[in-house]
Amino acid sequence: MSSTDDKIRGSVNDAVGNVKKNVGNATDNEEMESEGESQQVKGKAQKAIGNAKDAISNAVDSVSKAVKNSGD
Repeated sequence: MSSTDDKIRGSVNDAVGNVKKNVGNATDNEEMESEGESQQVKGKAQKAIGNAKDAISNAVDSVSKAVKNSGD
């Protein structure tokens, strides 16, 4: 899965989790509220994975360019 896919799925899970949490809170449904909180955590983790993939890719690109230019 690409970093963009991770970030998109993470954003969706975060948003859906937030809605579930708020609906659960408004309706005194502790199970739904807890499920929403868990889904938000999952979403934040997915976004973090996407960001980490981007950081690793950028670091590899930088090292690759540095190695390529070291012969100049």
